[in-house]
Amino acid sequence: MMSNTVPAAARPDVQDIDLALARLRARFFAHRHYRDLQESFTTLLNRRRADLKLGSQNEARGIAIIGDSGSGKTMAVRRLLATYPDLQTVRPGIQRADAVSLSLPSPASVKFVGLACLNVLGYPLRRDRTTAIIWALVHSNLRLRQTLVLHFDEAQDFYINQNAREMQSMINTLKALMQNPDWPVSIVLSGMPQLRNLINMDPQLARRFTPVQFTKFDPALDITPIVKMVTGYAEAAGLEVGPNLKDKSFVRRLIYAGDGEFGLTVELLRFAVESALRTGRSAIDLSCFVQGFALRSGCAPDFNPFLREDSTTINPRLLLLGRTTEEDHPAPISKGRRK
Repeated sequence: MMSNTVPAAARPDVQDIDLALARLRARFFAHRHYRDLQESFTTLLNRRRADLKLGSQNEARGIAIIGDSGSGKTMAVRRLLATYPDLQTVRPGIQRADAVSLSLPSPASVKFVGLACLNVLGYPLRRDRTTAIIWALVHSNLRLRQTLVLHFDEAQDFYINQNAREMQSMINTLKALMQNPDWPVSIVLSGMPQLRNLINMDPQLARRFTPVQFTKFDPALDITPIVKMVTGYAEAAGLEVGPNLKDKSFVRRLIYAGDGEFGLTVELLRFAVESALRTGRSAIDLSCFVQGFALRSGCAPDFNPFLREDSTTINPRLLLLGRTTEEDHPAPISKGRRK
């Protein structure tokens, strides 16, 4: 029986492996939720540009991208903004910025968010200003930069640990951006499920947003795409694919090991490819995923979904299961960044 391990002398060196892994991190797989997002974003962008062509300043619309941690929202938006060759993002020395993206500061107060916007727009304040003045500067800089789309990542922080008054102020601020009579701006929000609570607080805000939900993988719909994803990543690394990796039983284990989330599954796939490359294999197989999950989680073999028969009893997000003397099944905490 032939081995899938190449002789040591033929193995690529560490720098070659690191370069191959960097190329993998730059790859993107267009899953069905991304295609929904792309369609919604194209519609939003075309509408805004058509208004500008006619000299109209109709109120802009927004997109709310909602999904759990690890669903790949941030990765999808980055890819999205890079796929439009005529969409100018913030660049040194270039005034026009069609799309501006930033991650919310913590705490996400109206004032701090305004300051973060000004920093990204290249207009940092050197002294304290009132919230009203800060947002007046944001509006003027968005117009100066000819910004069409403003993206806020981690947008659940508009809601988490905020009092009702602060949330209403943020809602009013978002509406003002989209309704500005001189230069309305489309808003893209990406965040965890708590973001829905903020948007649904105000019917006027909710009607301006198109929702795009990044749900978990569906074993009935996503087995074929996941097999294509595994094959694509393996081939990009110069690896063959073991026959068992195309079985439904393996794909279901992979879905569970990634907690059903696209981003976590891609991360786990990269760990498996890295395992294959660093051990000098010519093919990626089940053992690579066993080792990849162990590298990512630090869990003992008894808590590895690729080894344990009743894998659905394992929480794949937890680290070091079976490795400590402390309780291995802590109660889950609420999702969101700590303040």
